This record gives sequence, structure tokens and C-alpha cells, in this order.
Amino acid sequence: MSQLTIFADCNGENALFTSHDNNEIAAELNKVGVRFEQWQASAVITATTNNEEIIASYNTDIERLKQQGGYQTVDVISLAKGNPSAADLRAKFLFEHTHSEDEVRFFVKGQGLFCLHINDKVYQVLCQQGDLISVPELTPHWFDMGSDPEFTAIRLFNNTEGWVAQSTESEIAKQFPLLD
Repeated sequence: MSQLTIFADCNGENALFTSHDNNEIAAELNKVGVRFEQWQASAVITATTNNEEIIASYNTDIERLKQQGGYQTVDVISLAKGNPSAADLRAKFLFEHTHSEDEVRFFVKGQGLFCLHINDKVYQVLCQQGDLISVPELTPHWFDMGSDPEFTAIRLFNNTEGWVAQSTESEIAKQFPLLD
């Protein structure tokens, strides 16, 4: 179940707001310019569905976003439980950073925790299967995939270089709860 928890950026222990209601989540995130949607596949996706078939299953929504946001590149990223590189991969995203483009992710399978530092608040968005999040360019954030991650996500990019992060040099990510 998706969840939004909002904290003051100076206190990672006491939530100001928590909701599991997708409409409330979308409304709260919309107030700060973050897109949150749920998508449905046009075909059944199984463990043997390849990346091209996954993209085709969500093609209508992908094309709508490409037209709205000018996205040029679409790919699928997957991580299976028990991956021996999981700790290193997790650490790669657990620092506050920004991007020069929107960070758009749709969770086909599994989950991930996006933590957005906007104004004087931290918005923790637990995204699960069926959730799309679009973090606007230059928004400070970090991502936690958990200690033994398992997920498949569609990514959309404005540039052909893919994921490029610029650290904010802040230690704030260490002050807030992780996925597990």
C-alpha cells in the first residue's frame, strides 16, 4: 500500500501528516509540484515478461507523459532479491541530490521510498506496484530501495545520459527513517 509521510525537515521522528489514500497522496504532492499517479497494465505481466513487453503494456501512459514532459528515453530497470551488490546499489541513492531533469519512475513490481526535501519539509513517498512518481528537476531528494530490494521500474528521461546526480552535500538523508 502506497504511503505519504510528511516531516518537518528538522525532525525525522514526528510525522506531521501520514496517508495511505492515493487521492490524498496525489493532492498533497501536487501542492509541491510532484506528480503521483496509478497506472494499469494493458496486458498481464509475469516473471517472464521482457522489458519491451513491459513498456508496451504501459505504452498509452508512457506516450502521454512523453508528450507532456518532452521525455526522450524510456527504459526498464530491475533488481532481484538476494543481489550481492544490493548494499552498494542502495548506498548509491541514499544521499541528498538533485538532477537537471525530472526523475520519473513507475513501479511495475516491488517498492521504493522517495524522500523529497521541499522547503522546510521532507516528503517520504512509499511507491509500490502501480505507482508513478515524477520528482521535478532540481528538487533535493534521496531514494531508498531497502536492504534486500526487489523491484522493476520504468524510467523516463529528458536526456540520453540517463541518471546523473549532483550532491547537495547535505547530511539530511541520515536523519530520517529508511525503508527497513
